[in-house]
Amino acid sequence: MEGLEIFAFEGESYNRTMHYGEWRVALANFGPPFDPSRYTYLERHLLTDEVFVLLLGTATLEIGEARERVSMEQGKLYNVKCGTWHALLMSEDAKVLIVENHNTGKENSEYFPLR
Repeated sequence: MEGLEIFAFEGESYNRTMHYGEWRVALANFGPPFDPSRYTYLERHLLTDEVFVLLLGTATLEIGEARERVSMEQGKLYNVKCGTWHALLMSEDAKVLIVENHNTGKENSEYFPLR
């Protein structure tokens, strides 16, 4: 249909599913980076906030140097402010929608190893 694009992602972990101009929408499914028993770092983005929306399953955001945990609720928007340390932890059946600047990557993000 003209004027409509439909995207899906059923693979493991993270997929930069679509972008337009300055922003991108990604889908995340369970995978090693999001496994609560295996994740190894916190990250923070220096140029953008990052929005998370839980679509399926269960997920937790770990926020700040104190690593406070916030249990996500389906359908709510969780905006992690620019420069805030965070990690996304997911159940095996989870799917999370992520919105951030299109140019977000290793060159403008920092990573804090936990192990």
